[in-house]
Amino acid sequence: MLTPEELRESPLFYDISYESYLAMYDCFHAVCKSFHQGDVIYDFASGGNAVGVIERGSAAVIRTDEEGVETVLENLECGGVFGRTLAFAGNRGDSLQVVCCTACEVLFIDYAHILKRCEKACTHHSILVQNMLRLMSDKAQALSERIDVLSRRTIREKLLCCLSQQREKTGRDTFRLPFSLTTLADYIASDRSAMMRELKKLRDEGIVETGKDHLVTLRR
Repeated sequence: MLTPEELRESPLFYDISYESYLAMYDCFHAVCKSFHQGDVIYDFASGGNAVGVIERGSAAVIRTDEEGVETVLENLECGGVFGRTLAFAGNRGDSLQVVCCTACEVLFIDYAHILKRCEKACTHHSILVQNMLRLMSDKAQALSERIDVLSRRTIREKLLCCLSQQREKTGRDTFRLPFSLTTLADYIASDRSAMMRELKKLRDEGIVETGKDHLVTLRR
């Protein structure tokens, strides 16, 4: 169960009071489950239409192609949301799963309960639907940004595109990456060693500076 502070950070429960959040467990027939590190929380091929909310721990949405190559599509922290309605299909031979990075507690709500008319005419029900639509729009935007990065031809161009996107989001030349360098390599679909070599070249050229805790300064 989310704390009041964590609830305020969850995009699915935006503008919903803590009292309404607790009431929604019954209203939406929500189920909370616990998982260990490395467990598969959700398989998009057979996970049904449930919407999941990370209430404790962290997880990642991982795509595995036909050759067994894994790519991290999204990192999910406390309050993060996933589900078939919030994903975009890939190739038929690909596997798409949500996997625990740490031990996790996850709240599951069947999508049908979100869409159906609330018998109690709860205000928070309508707000939740609005939040769901906003999330779908945000996911589409994130997919567009990812395509922009992956469409670049070289690792250098992919890196600079990704860093430029982060600078635009924060409005600052110095910003903190939302993921580790290993995850960054996955995000730009590059070998980590090759990416680190390109990052070193960018540092040597004075285009990029890196610091502790994933702090980055982009100077172009």
